[in-house]
Amino acid sequence: MIAGISRAVPPRLRELIARDPLFALALAAGAALRLLAMLGFPGALWFAGDSYVYVGAALRLRPDLSKTTGYSLFLRVLEPFHSFALVTGLQHLMGLGIAVMIYALARRSKVPKLWATVATLPVLLDGFQIEDEHMLMTEVLFTFCIMLAMFLILWRDRVFWPVALLAGLLTGYAVVVRTEGLPVLVLFPAFLLLRAITQGWRNWRGWLAAGMMIVGCAAPVLGYMAWFHSWTGNYGLTRSEGFYLWARVSSFAECSVIKPPADELPVCPTGSPSSRTPPGDYVWHAPQAHQDVPGGPVSAAGNALLLNFDIRAIEAQPLGYVHAVASGLLLSFEWPRLKYPDAGTVSYYYFRLQPQVLPNKSWIPGGTAYQDAVTYGHASPSTVVEPFAALIALYERIIYTYGPLFALILLTGLGGVLRIQGLRQRRPRLTWSRRQGSMLPWVTAIVLWVTPVAITDFDYRYLLPVLPFACLAAGLAFAPARKPATPEPPIEHRDDLTSQVPGAVS
Repeated sequence: MIAGISRAVPPRLRELIARDPLFALALAAGAALRLLAMLGFPGALWFAGDSYVYVGAALRLRPDLSKTTGYSLFLRVLEPFHSFALVTGLQHLMGLGIAVMIYALARRSKVPKLWATVATLPVLLDGFQIEDEHMLMTEVLFTFCIMLAMFLILWRDRVFWPVALLAGLLTGYAVVVRTEGLPVLVLFPAFLLLRAITQGWRNWRGWLAAGMMIVGCAAPVLGYMAWFHSWTGNYGLTRSEGFYLWARVSSFAECSVIKPPADELPVCPTGSPSSRTPPGDYVWHAPQAHQDVPGGPVSAAGNALLLNFDIRAIEAQPLGYVHAVASGLLLSFEWPRLKYPDAGTVSYYYFRLQPQVLPNKSWIPGGTAYQDAVTYGHASPSTVVEPFAALIALYERIIYTYGPLFALILLTGLGGVLRIQGLRQRRPRLTWSRRQGSMLPWVTAIVLWVTPVAITDFDYRYLLPVLPFACLAAGLAFAPARKPATPEPPIEHRDDLTSQVPGAVS
């Protein structure tokens, strides 16, 4: 019987189990948990507002003023199948794929199998990661595209231009899925440019790869901006920069210090900063950001007004801004988790045992949230099946990446970066791509961690795209030190050396 089961397993999978049994076990556990989620919650989970926009924009393709709808393009491709289960199933496969890429890159750098497997566990087993994969939200697709782009440029020391172009297209598309990835649009091409510089000016293949990466990154973003212009008359990704940054500013802004001009005074937050709710909650309820903005917060005039006030507030209170961002980042390490920015928002990050009720209200003109869900999925938009739902809901509340553990992962990755830099000082012959390639995941994690807090507010959901890159950086910290290559003697001294070898012909 066992032999029969063994023959039923595909050869590639048998090879993986035999060669990497620890990782195979972890991957199987992650797959089983995701299957449990799909059995307990057939279809998908919904985040109020955002999910409704993405599905509505998938059915009636159009850009949105408040957020990019690159995720809607993904949903549109799958729309003919009329299955939210297919969407979430693919997202769960992306989650597993992210773990596979972490493991592969770690083993490529000779990280021992044990530590390479440990680096994947937060991605494979974190209950919040699994819940987010089951939600109609952008994080999983965004993270998968960024990780795949990183995998392509780190897998080999020399990147061929078609690979660099593909990595760039993935990075650019990730940005139109989730605009918090904008810094990565610069970070990845800069990595290839620095690699080309260190490999020598005559290495035209390195320069070509860097150039194609830039082209690939720019193409989806410029294409989306042109599409946005065709609908709104403005070139951009959204018209909500001022609105979201106003949320960040509300946590420290004091009108008596800022002294805004008369036209900006109506949008200055009232009361003292300590009397306001967290920015992620305050921005949706404060009348200054809605009723008092001419044309609304996402109109061209309203966005410009809010953005001007935001910049003025940061210039007037730079220390207040830095303190607000630092305080938000420190919330990442809290345990137990706080109900931040508010209990209602946090409730969407848990598997809940009651079916979700979608409103008969329109987010994208042409249909309500409920109508769009039924049109897309051809079934009830929310279903709960016991006992599977209760099991995965209980699991999520116990097994996840606790705040102190997240801090340890970041510190381990930093330790690996500092260790690599120490090797750089002692071993100048260590190849640049391996050395700096170990830094790229950690820098990416920090950029993705800081950016949303700096431009809006802290949210536990924003940690999910950070975790895989932080885990990869931590795993690479266990890569063995490489022995330096023996330097060849300078050309001008080779005749002297050969003349000392018996029988050498000069």
